[in-house]
Amino acid sequence: MLVILDSGPLGMLCNPTASSPETIACNLWLESRLSQGNDFAIPEIADYEIRRELLRGGRTESLRRLDTLKATLIYVPIVTSIMLRAAEMWALARQRGRPTARAEALDGDMILCAQWDWVRTHFDDAVVATTNVRHLTEFCDALVWREV
Repeated sequence: MLVILDSGPLGMLCNPTASSPETIACNLWLESRLSQGNDFAIPEIADYEIRRELLRGGRTESLRRLDTLKATLIYVPIVTSIMLRAAEMWALARQRGRPTARAEALDGDMILCAQWDWVRTHFDDAVVATTNVRHLTEFCDALVWREV
């Protein structure tokens, strides 16, 4: 199984102090799943969402950890086909009356779902590990990270 990290768990994995019980649990979860042979991926949209806040806050150690994870795990870049699929999903969500963000927002959730859609054409089994499945489950397989 390929586990795609949403910005929630990815942010916890970048925390160098790992002081909260949830952050500690998330780091142990990653180590455990890796030792069991699971593959992990960082989608570029999640990297962007975490990186921009780390840069703004001057959190250099967290940025180093993000770069290490990015170099160690599978990285899923944003390519044109993914953005085209994200636009389709964005429109479909609004046609169904279930938008996942304000109309003027970029809507990273739809980009994440489109990245999942692209990944599953290359891997037999892929799931998004997140802290909030509400906006994702209509368009991709997503579970709270602890349930993966």
